[in-house]
Amino acid sequence: MSRSADHHPTIEPEASAVGPGARAWRALRRISLAQWMLVAAVGGIAFGFAAPGIAPHLKIVSDIFLRLIRAIIAPVLFGVLVRAVGGMGGMRDLGRLGWKALLFFEVATTLALLLGWFTAVIFRPGEGVTLAATATVAVHALSFTEVLLNAFPTSIVDAMARGDVLQIVVFCFLFGVACLSVGEKARPVLVLAEAVVAIAFRFTHLIMYLAPAAVFAAMAGTVASGGVGVLVGLARLFAAAWGAELLFLFAVFGGSLVAFRVPLRRFVHFVREPFLIAFATTSSAAALPQTLENMERFGVPNRILGVVAPLSLSLNLCGSTLFLGLATLFVAQAANVHLSFDQQLLILLTLKLTSKGVAGIPRANFVVLTALFQSFGLPLEGLGLLLGIDALIDPIRTSVNVVGHCAAPAVVARWEGVAFPSHREPAAGPTP
Repeated sequence: MSRSADHHPTIEPEASAVGPGARAWRALRRISLAQWMLVAAVGGIAFGFAAPGIAPHLKIVSDIFLRLIRAIIAPVLFGVLVRAVGGMGGMRDLGRLGWKALLFFEVATTLALLLGWFTAVIFRPGEGVTLAATATVAVHALSFTEVLLNAFPTSIVDAMARGDVLQIVVFCFLFGVACLSVGEKARPVLVLAEAVVAIAFRFTHLIMYLAPAAVFAAMAGTVASGGVGVLVGLARLFAAAWGAELLFLFAVFGGSLVAFRVPLRRFVHFVREPFLIAFATTSSAAALPQTLENMERFGVPNRILGVVAPLSLSLNLCGSTLFLGLATLFVAQAANVHLSFDQQLLILLTLKLTSKGVAGIPRANFVVLTALFQSFGLPLEGLGLLLGIDALIDPIRTSVNVVGHCAAPAVVARWEGVAFPSHREPAAGPTP
């Protein structure tokens, strides 16, 4: 009580001395980046309708933003993939528990990617949205076997200079496996990869300050040229994304828990809090402490949680993977780019690999999509539209990621023969 009384007078004069301009500035600083992008998207739509002659000239703003995003692609892929694969903790993490976890991750993320892709195939949210396709790249004229051969680089420096994302990914995965196999000798390389990731995160964070302006410019220019069809397409994308994420949540995660006889009602009780934290903050990292604590209280043994949970954070991003497939085909439909069967397989394979290990990067999906669009001749202008609607899709996408981080340890624990109590609160601590 006395502390409150002593503290109050020191605030009052300061608050009264602050002018309306300073208070307005503080209020503006409290607005999150996602909220700014949503405001920018609405403002861009209005400006596109109000000034269709001026709006296309703002394209330089979104072009600068996209150039900066493209500049960080190679460092991001090298850092996150080498760190994710090479830093698994040693070959022991690829033992029985590791392989069971990896099998669950790969099945779940593959189903997520296919669900997102076929959602776009069935509902075609990109139809009616006008985007100009970029020049067709050489990969379009190649057969599948030639493209597969070209996925393996002869020089990683050359692949990075050309922005060949598939060659970069293949090299980094093999390099990461080599780091894992040599053990302690690879520690300096993993420290370097960790440093590259930290710098890449900061670089991307700085670039994202330009994102609201880029969203405004992209939305204004696209609305000016495409009219109401753009808004209808974005509304369809929003509905398709939420519907697919919820379907995946109940059908795939719910089905796998039932199949492995994990007590579903009790699981929901423990996963509810991490889910809501992720939904409110749109951050898997913010929900991580509660995720680990609740899964331990749920009854997942520490020996399983310690192996599966860290791997899940990088390799089990089902919500993000689903959105990548949906967003890619949305932009292809908007640009009226026909993708052959071979190209679709290659895009799916590329997305499957590039979606690994980028969970900590702000708007990581757009770094992945930028790299992909460059390789397959899809218009980078589509990223502006995706950024404009992303603030409405990100909560459910992040929440599905977090449910996956909870479901994976529970499924692997049941696979290992761990029995969970059927009531809500465990009678004792987790199984040692």
